[in-house]
Amino acid sequence: MERKGMLLVGHGSKLPYNKELVESTGHIIAEKYPEYVVKCAFMNMNSPSIEESLNEFKQEKIEALVIVPLFLAKGVHILKDIPGLIGLPEGSRKGTFSLNNHTIPLVYADPIGSDPLLADLMAKNARNALTLI
Repeated sequence: MERKGMLLVGHGSKLPYNKELVESTGHIIAEKYPEYVVKCAFMNMNSPSIEESLNEFKQEKIEALVIVPLFLAKGVHILKDIPGLIGLPEGSRKGTFSLNNHTIPLVYADPIGSDPLLADLMAKNARNALTLI
């Protein structure tokens, strides 16, 4: 079975928790969904960069690469910065990625956005906070 590559992109932060959150989410995805080769990258302040992680995929046996931003909403990083770094024209969500010996499809996923799972998570966080009363 050929696997797909997933590049999970976080913003980056001076605080170590941000990097740890992105990396632990990547590990959870890799364990739960073995069809993905998961790597993490950061827009700024943390490493590896998007470019560094893309280069790591060139050694993998994957049939497609999906770039997944771990961001809640569309902003300048989602609309301009990340597409520019992954070689997509602004507004495009599909392109190609060159491996060492061939080219594969590259696709760019939406940020998290409004989702019932996010609503459930926020309600869970609220219930947890209410236990402090």
